[in-house]
Amino acid sequence: MNDISPEYFQFHVRTEEESYNLDAVVMRVGSDWLVSIQGGEKPHIGAVAAAQSRPSLKGAEVVSATASVLCFPGHKEDVIAKEVSEKLASLLEARVVVTAGIHWDDISSEGIQRVIENSRILISKIADKIRS
Repeated sequence: MNDISPEYFQFHVRTEEESYNLDAVVMRVGSDWLVSIQGGEKPHIGAVAAAQSRPSLKGAEVVSATASVLCFPGHKEDVIAKEVSEKLASLLEARVVVTAGIHWDDISSEGIQRVIENSRILISKIADKIRS
């Protein structure tokens, strides 16, 4: 049926920082990837980004990515969904769809920055897990 091991086919990663930790469920869909990022008190889907790898405008030897983003009204996860999808698409040279839904009541601007930093940690954790 499928020659990819179940662990490789679908897995979970989590940041383990002091605060504002994020979870991601990652699934391989053929040669593409689907990533769902959640965090906070009320996980949901606030934004969706779909990215595809492509040769960089700086030169064909560099892989880049471009993304399209849909953000539901009143949500701000589009920045995270776009960045994660583009970084993973260029690293994996694949199409990547990311959903993001993160919510903490009364989060400070420092807390928002920590969430963004944690989303970047997720990128590394996801890439490392796929490569291993």
